[in-house]
Amino acid sequence: MNLGILGAGRIAVTMAETVRKLNESGNHDVKLYAVAARDLDRAQRFAADNGVEKAYGSYEAMLSDPALDFVYIATPHSHHYQHIKLCADHGKHILCEKAFTVTARQADDAIRYAKEKGVLVTEAIWTRYQPMRQTINEVLGSGVIDQPKMLTANLCYAITDKERMVLPELAGGALLDVGIYALNFAEMVFGHADGLQGSCTKNENGVDMTDSMTLTWNDGRVAVLNAAATCVSDRFGIVYGTKGYMVVDNINNPQGLKVYNDRYELVQSMDCPAQLTGYEYEVLETARCISEGLLECPSMPHSETIHMMEVMDALRAQMAVRYPCEGLN
Repeated sequence: MNLGILGAGRIAVTMAETVRKLNESGNHDVKLYAVAARDLDRAQRFAADNGVEKAYGSYEAMLSDPALDFVYIATPHSHHYQHIKLCADHGKHILCEKAFTVTARQADDAIRYAKEKGVLVTEAIWTRYQPMRQTINEVLGSGVIDQPKMLTANLCYAITDKERMVLPELAGGALLDVGIYALNFAEMVFGHADGLQGSCTKNENGVDMTDSMTLTWNDGRVAVLNAAATCVSDRFGIVYGTKGYMVVDNINNPQGLKVYNDRYELVQSMDCPAQLTGYEYEVLETARCISEGLLECPSMPHSETIHMMEVMDALRAQMAVRYPCEGLN
């Protein structure tokens, strides 16, 4: 199955590396076929550096290639909505990087549009596809910490040097870029929250740079989450139970977990299975679902993508953060 990468930035390099390593490991279900950038020179450099067969100087040119099966959208999330529809117009299946769109309204419209065109579309939030998600659920389900009552999670990077993080026209800010991982972690563990509150600090452009978020459930559970683009954090996710707690190392790509009892003694430790890059799981599931004629992936159903956008819409409303690219155009 031939994969094309739409966009030639840093995250596109990781996807190219992922497919190369898949092929080197003996899995040839997906072939690194094409890359498209806004100018041909950049696309050709990317292809030469990353082992891509074909390079295109426009997105439309790549999407017009009949040999192309599906597309990984690696552009800023301010452009995802229009690029999803562009891929669907050309009959290409879609693996779109998170955040899926800028608003829930855009997400719902893009998903309906892709369905009408008969193409699969799924959100590439890698933690939803990785086997550590099931491992975390199994450990909590075992009762080792008894009843989970509270969790904390944080994800912070010092990345204000990147335009996509600081400009409202690129839907910048901490929430859609890194806060989304903290929110996904909380709801993967506890399910959909019943209440949420958010606050932030902003840069001179009115974009959120640090976020504090609290999610609550009617049964008394609570999640306290932090995200930022201005500093470095430990990236831990910690679930607190009535007889112990579980610490997950790196909610952005869980590398292991440790369980402690109510005497603060380590009672269980598990490492993440060996990875190629961590992206391989979303790539292989997308390819499998396309081959089976499905229009969504079970690890990240459309309903979950729309729900997470609704959560972030509600938080941005509380934070008074708006983008010029929120419309359906």
